[in-house]
Amino acid sequence: MSIRLRLTAWYSGILALTLLMFSAVIYTFVYYNTYENTYDTWQSRIREQIRQSIVEDNIGMVTSDISIDNILKTIDSRLYVQIYYYDKGVLQQSNNMTYGSSTLKFDIPPFNNVKQEFSRIRSDGRPYLMYQQMLRTKATGSPVLLQIAASTEEAENMLSDLRFILVLGSISTLIFASTLGMFLARKSMAPIGKVIEAANAVQTSSDLSVRIDYTGPQDEVGQLISTVNRMMARTEMFYKDLEESYRAQRRFVSDASHELRTPLTTIRGNTDLLKKIWTMETMPSGLSEEDLREMSVEAIGDIAGESERMSRLISDMLSLARADAGQTIQKELLQLGPLVEEVVRRAQFLPHRAEWVPGDLTALDGIAVVGSKDYLQQMLFIFIENAFKYTMEGRVSLDIILYRQQVGIRVKDTGIGMDKDEVPHIFERFYRADESRGKTPGTGLGLSIAKWIIDEHQGSVEVVTVKGEGTTFIIWLPALFPEINSAAAAEEIIDIQSQDENEEGKLGEQK
Repeated sequence: MSIRLRLTAWYSGILALTLLMFSAVIYTFVYYNTYENTYDTWQSRIREQIRQSIVEDNIGMVTSDISIDNILKTIDSRLYVQIYYYDKGVLQQSNNMTYGSSTLKFDIPPFNNVKQEFSRIRSDGRPYLMYQQMLRTKATGSPVLLQIAASTEEAENMLSDLRFILVLGSISTLIFASTLGMFLARKSMAPIGKVIEAANAVQTSSDLSVRIDYTGPQDEVGQLISTVNRMMARTEMFYKDLEESYRAQRRFVSDASHELRTPLTTIRGNTDLLKKIWTMETMPSGLSEEDLREMSVEAIGDIAGESERMSRLISDMLSLARADAGQTIQKELLQLGPLVEEVVRRAQFLPHRAEWVPGDLTALDGIAVVGSKDYLQQMLFIFIENAFKYTMEGRVSLDIILYRQQVGIRVKDTGIGMDKDEVPHIFERFYRADESRGKTPGTGLGLSIAKWIIDEHQGSVEVVTVKGEGTTFIIWLPALFPEINSAAAAEEIIDIQSQDENEEGKLGEQK
């Protein structure tokens, strides 16, 4: 079912329900204000006529003569009177109960089942309001049934006409409203056809630059078209980003091939040299066995070094492949202090020329993080090794910053630094500053792996760098602080939290 039909059906259903409730209210109002008033009026008249025409003593015996003539002297001419004598079996009726060859007759109840009450009856298909009462004459004490009825046909006919008018009017209104609603729904939903046409155009031609022209009011349909246009604009942007990702992937494969080809070329060259040397039948002139041994050792050393380099490269690529596959890190609650202290201790054994200056780590006492010990240590070693690699002289330091509910681990060096425009690219795979490419050993994957580990721990990293002066990395990790910490750390946290929100950028970092 189309939207037009559903809208028309819904609105028609709501209108039908409204008309039904409205008709019910009108009918109920007329019924109680007209029909019930008619019953009340006739009941009052009948009671008054009985009081005037029949006299009873204090024990309920009728002292006057019970006859149609006496009753009809005072009774309303529109009332029908019927008297039945049970002992004689005689029935007396008022004259108006006989018309033509037909006679109106009310049912006579059994003697022991007569109730003094008003009731609604139908006789000969016509409605009446009847009052009946059992009387006993004072003279004989014989039972006499008095029945007085009034016709309510006029009120019944009026209610029947009202029902007919309400039903006919409701059906006519519903048909007219449904027809008009279908027309208006078709007109209102016409712009949706433009959306369908635009979607088909995108599907058939893959042209994401298609936009829907709409000059109508900014109602729901106008807002829908505006939303679709914005969605198509974002889709076009995402498509361009996807193309850029594909290009980055191709660059990744090209760089990986380049990085792997270099060690493989070295390994193959050395193995060919060793094969040639040790398969010669005669010793080359001018070469001694000692010279051959030195050449072989040197070749094997080159093979071992390049093999180690290729192993590290493949290991890094495997880590990034796991990250791309959505592999998550298994985490647990860790005390951050011992973890960082172990890294600081082991970092002094890494190859370096700069001075290794670890700072005060007492601020980490009692502070915990939710993470993986191995991955966090790997991440810290990457930043420290990176600092050692690009700092030929000077110093590399590590210290702690506490800010609100985060712990910042700052690794600072006085090395070569980098240009500001290089900062957004340093976490890309295989990216290395042009100045360092080919001069400084490495694969260009370390910082990409470190960034993935930080992201998996819901952390962030900030970079402050000055060309020729050095680089500072601040790794922020969400932490769990103890209720009572060292006095110095507590004072530092309180002091930082009291600062204005605008001071959050005082470090001048770029995320």
